[in-house]
Amino acid sequence: MELVQVNDSNISIYLNLTQAYEAEFSPLTKKVPDNDGKFALDTPIEGNVLGFLLYFDGVPAGLAAIADHGNCHYEVCDFYVVPVFRKNKAGQRFAHSLFSMMPGEWESKQIEGAVHAIAFWRRAIGAYTNEQYAEDIYHDSYWGDVTRQRFTISV
Repeated sequence: MELVQVNDSNISIYLNLTQAYEAEFSPLTKKVPDNDGKFALDTPIEGNVLGFLLYFDGVPAGLAAIADHGNCHYEVCDFYVVPVFRKNKAGQRFAHSLFSMMPGEWESKQIEGAVHAIAFWRRAIGAYTNEQYAEDIYHDSYWGDVTRQRFTISV
């Protein structure tokens, strides 16, 4: 497993993977592709949003978009592992690697109906924090009511 930060040389790989991510969530987001068959992105890699790629044996296997809100406060905006790689807790190891890279205050939100994503984040965060996290229903100005986990990663 290798994590690589998105930059100009690999942004196309990230953007390709985002299409699968957007398609997977389209039943919940109600998004449809444009006339070129592409989904619009909600979280571009720019400004305070960092992108990461997950690789297994040199093959792109996942992505993450993490917003850095300053003062060691991070938010998981997008997170995706290609289905064939969803074994041996690959997604959890990916998430844990990101947490380890950036200690501080974290939050993750899942849209209404994202049952598998909610279960994943509860397991991943719970395993990393020894179940020391807070969860609530939060009204997000863009997504509406979302399930949110908040937790702290110490240095």
